[in-house]
Amino acid sequence: MVKGLLTLLPLAITLYAVIWLASTLEVVCRKLLIFLLPNFWYFPGMGLMTAIALLVLVGLVMNLYGMRYLVGWGNRLVQKIPLISSVYSAISDIITVFNIGKNSELSAVVSVDSGNGFRQIGFVTGENAGERLFPGQNRVGVYLPMSYQIGGFTMYVQREHLEPLDISIEEAMRIALTGGAQDESMLGKDQKTLEEAIP
Repeated sequence: MVKGLLTLLPLAITLYAVIWLASTLEVVCRKLLIFLLPNFWYFPGMGLMTAIALLVLVGLVMNLYGMRYLVGWGNRLVQKIPLISSVYSAISDIITVFNIGKNSELSAVVSVDSGNGFRQIGFVTGENAGERLFPGQNRVGVYLPMSYQIGGFTMYVQREHLEPLDISIEEAMRIALTGGAQDESMLGKDQKTLEEAIP
């Protein structure tokens, strides 16, 4: 019984979240549509379709020149507001962590030698900052996520203490966040080596 519950629980929670999100978007956009359009024009589902169209439009607008600067300015403005800034920063950090596997700035998955035989999974973020902060020391920026928590920290590690892992960024992030509690058969083999990622 317990095993069956644990098997179905992720699917049930996912379906509930999707249904809740769709219903919420429909209700919110329905009020806007009824306000802007004649009532007889509205049909069930139009609110959800409008919300999806708006999200796609926002994504396209974000690619326009200057929009990232404008959004960054808005973020800095919000972060100056007491209390709201704390909530906003926490939500931003959560979104960043769940989206980090698709971040093009993460170029390789590595194993970091922590000493005494311990190893940590890390994600190479680039060498520019490491060279600028520690010139001539051959250090690379590596992001280290924390298991079962939101967040992590960045270390600047010398190359000789890094070992590239043959695994995709998405799967490595799942392993790191769940403490390795996942099926090993899901591991990918499409990840670049450290030398390929950072010439």
